[in-house]
Amino acid sequence: MTPQKISIIGCGRVGTALAVFLSKAGYNIAALTSRTRSSAEKTATAIRSVVENSSDYNELKISSSAVEAAKAGDIIFITTPDNLIESVCSDLSSNIGVDMAGKTLFHCSGALSSCVLASAADNGADTGSIHPLQSFAPYSQGEKSPFKGINISVEGSQTALAIGKELINALEANQFTIPTDAKTLYHAAAVVASNYLVTVENFAIELLKEAGIDEQKGYEILEPLIQGTLNNIKTKGAVAALTGPVARGDISIVEKHLIDINEKVPEFSTLYRIIGQYTLKLAEKRGELDQISIKGLTDIFY
Repeated sequence: MTPQKISIIGCGRVGTALAVFLSKAGYNIAALTSRTRSSAEKTATAIRSVVENSSDYNELKISSSAVEAAKAGDIIFITTPDNLIESVCSDLSSNIGVDMAGKTLFHCSGALSSCVLASAADNGADTGSIHPLQSFAPYSQGEKSPFKGINISVEGSQTALAIGKELINALEANQFTIPTDAKTLYHAAAVVASNYLVTVENFAIELLKEAGIDEQKGYEILEPLIQGTLNNIKTKGAVAALTGPVARGDISIVEKHLIDINEKVPEFSTLYRIIGQYTLKLAEKRGELDQISIKGLTDIFY
């Protein structure tokens, strides 16, 4: 049977969202702690605003101590900044010790694996990480769940995996597991797909600005193309979705691109070449480029 008492250590955006929507799903939030008491109190208020019987939370423990908060929960979420997770866990382990047995600890870092919770595991706790592939805004009363329908990864011990999947299902999210030793690559993939996509689209908008089209209009022009490309990747795969001059082996067009970029926005020249190098590798997988086109594009990009 899944333990029902949950402690949240760190009442920032993710910690608050977990506390609010897990309580709404029927879990008992037993204790909260945060860097400032006011943050924990705001989270407690948010919890009471969404549960049917708020009197059940009259005894909700708001603690200035992570150790005291952790003692109250069977499931403990450490939702602090990444650089504090390991030290918080070590503090819990050194103070709670053998009483960690029977508890399950999770953190929500995308980049770190459950290995940073090793001090708790050494004291008998089950450990794991749960990472929502979503950005979180500050909680506003009455808002819809930011978890519903999103994808959330989980990794860790077998018990942590089982409990994590139940928590994710309760949040009405989609769960998937990853190997513990693959956590960093998984996070790198998320960074490329989200953060670096922003960089690439900003590159495109800067080129349009140089062509005399302002930023807002530039995005309006590009948006259908962006959405269509994403849909093609989803339905056909990256290799089949690739179009454009590199995929066609159109050396003269790529040369003209670089001439104008070098003249008008030279700070983007290297980025264009590097992206071109890997686009050429993708295009080669289709088997449609002749060797003359491959060599010509290689000479340009390298």
